[in-house]
Amino acid sequence: MEPWAIALIIFLFIVVMLIISGVKVVPQSKAYVIERLGAYRETWQTGLHFRIPILERIAKIVSLKEQVVDFAPQPVITKDNVTMQIDTVVFYQITDAKLYAYGVESPIMAIENLTATTLRNIIGEMELDNTLTSRDTINAKIRSILDDATDPWGIKINRVELKNIKPPSEIQDAMEKQMKAERQRREAILRAEGEKASSILVAEGKKESQILEAEAEKQSAILKAEAEKQAAILKAEAERQAILAINSAHAESIRLINEANPNEGYLTIKKLEALEKMSDGQATKIVIPSELQGLVGLVNTIKEAK
Repeated sequence: MEPWAIALIIFLFIVVMLIISGVKVVPQSKAYVIERLGAYRETWQTGLHFRIPILERIAKIVSLKEQVVDFAPQPVITKDNVTMQIDTVVFYQITDAKLYAYGVESPIMAIENLTATTLRNIIGEMELDNTLTSRDTINAKIRSILDDATDPWGIKINRVELKNIKPPSEIQDAMEKQMKAERQRREAILRAEGEKASSILVAEGKKESQILEAEAEKQSAILKAEAEKQAAILKAEAERQAILAINSAHAESIRLINEANPNEGYLTIKKLEALEKMSDGQATKIVIPSELQGLVGLVNTIKEAK
């Protein structure tokens, strides 16, 4: 084979390899920053792309996913001169690959330093107690400041979280003692509340029992009075019936006597019986009809003779 043929084959092989090396496929959630002769050319998004060999190169491969970076604890001083260690977690996402590639040198280090200075500024305006109870407020302030500062770098700050807040050991001991005292106070209050509730329930029970007893006695008295009333009514009714029966018997007796047309002797005997009953009573004065005076004398004579 002629030397020129071998050289042609080698040249063609090199050209094919360069063409193949220039073909690139950008995967999902990635972006490629392309430079031509050292200057920014374009940004490749997801899909198939071709670059000119030798003249163009991939300057930076950028991930568009949300990323998390955990920064080391930073010493901060509160408004009341308490030094604490606070570490933060930042959630960020690259929105512009070009700005990210050319905006700042070492973007993560820049975010870390910016987070530390922002945290010191915010905590420096707050007292210890307020710092420990205002995490959401601190997180929101830091996120807003960082988001504005990193926008020229093509970075969006989605969230900022204070991971740990570590006050000095003597402050921690004092806080633990305070928390223990608070728990004991709450326990005492709960115990007192329980005893109070128990006493109230016992008193309510006694009250209800007394009310029920009084109600029962009242009902018993009402029933007793009703029974006595019914008994008195029945007794009066019986007496009335007896009187009516006696009067009816007398009336019947008188009717029968009238029907029998009694003679004067029978009537005289009845009158004498009536006088005898009257004389046995307590009356001190008795008026005797004139027609019976003779008979009365006769009766007294007979009694004396006996």
